[in-house]
Amino acid sequence: MSRVDELIEELCPDGVPYMALGEVAAYSKTRISASAIDGETFVGVDNLRSNQGGRTSSDYAPITGNLTEYLEGDVLVGNIRPYLKKVWLAANRGGCSGDVLAVRVNESYRTALLPAFLYRILSSEAFFAYDTQHAKGGKMPRGNKSMIMRYRVPVPPIDVQREIVCVLDLFTELEAELEAELEAELDARLLQYAHYRDSLLSFRDAGAVRWIPMGELGEFIRGRRFTKRDVVEEGIPAIHYGEIYTRYGAVTRSVATHLQPELAAGLRYAKHGDVVIVDVGETVEDVGKAVAWLGEGNIAIHDHSFAFRHSENPAYLSYYMQTAAFQHKKAKYVARTKVKTLSMPGIAKIRIPVPSLEEQARIVAILDKLDALVNDLSIGLPAELAARRKQYEYYRDRLLTFDEAVA
Repeated sequence: MSRVDELIEELCPDGVPYMALGEVAAYSKTRISASAIDGETFVGVDNLRSNQGGRTSSDYAPITGNLTEYLEGDVLVGNIRPYLKKVWLAANRGGCSGDVLAVRVNESYRTALLPAFLYRILSSEAFFAYDTQHAKGGKMPRGNKSMIMRYRVPVPPIDVQREIVCVLDLFTELEAELEAELEAELDARLLQYAHYRDSLLSFRDAGAVRWIPMGELGEFIRGRRFTKRDVVEEGIPAIHYGEIYTRYGAVTRSVATHLQPELAAGLRYAKHGDVVIVDVGETVEDVGKAVAWLGEGNIAIHDHSFAFRHSENPAYLSYYMQTAAFQHKKAKYVARTKVKTLSMPGIAKIRIPVPSLEEQARIVAILDKLDALVNDLSIGLPAELAARRKQYEYYRDRLLTFDEAVA
């Protein structure tokens, strides 16, 4: 029997009272001048992290007007898109925007309800399900403030609350340690892979291969614009430029996006074997990222990307475009404005090594195996982490579920 079970059996064997949140807590209504707030004390929905991830410092500090004051120990709940699960137990005093609710335990209940315990209750799956169910609005749903205050909160004896908080704090610490270890392991394997890939594609003996400008090796075909409104469940297969540096690796045989069929005549397409290259991004590293299309048929591409059509091994070209050598060459053709861009005339000047097709196939076979190993690790480690998180959520929900005392 755990210490929590022992305390429940001793202190509340017949269950615990459940009370509406509005009976034990209230929203902060105190205003604080924005001039007293900085990036460390301002909390908006954008710098609250999901899943008990805490908060980050904000780049944005309001200059005029007033904000809602929060105090250390208040539970701050993101009130836009409740399903994002943004909740933080405030560790300082500051101001929050209207998109964040500061929930404070009432003075009369300070000896009966720990803020840290209430934070755990408002971080539970049960609360998020309730909050999402009662949210208002479709595209940008907001939590229903009055319904939130009707949420029924268990109020076990204070010693039970304190023990549960200690157990969950330990779970959180162990989860964070595991996540750090798994991420470090994955980072190490990715570095090893990148080093071997770059060595294999370095061609230090310059005479062993031809070095040809990409503009002479093939042609570039720019895509045509489409928007989120054009996306449907089934339709024209497409790659959105943002997916090239978030979803795809060096090669893909399937797509995640489909467009309305009536757009067909106004789109441009990549063919089997084309390398799709993104020409815009937030960082220099993102710009010029490529994916070889090896699936069946044609796919629509966005106008912030272009298809490179050629007669070489498409996977070989895509792998080479991942190397540090290519990144270095590419960098001087990237326009460093607020949004980084790469022009077709610029990338056309980049000279790349072109061995025989047989040698390209040999290199691709090696890199495919290494890429599969890394991807298996990428899948395996997050899966391990997800399993631990589910385990944590299971025990958390069990610890926060009580028999209700009969009045």
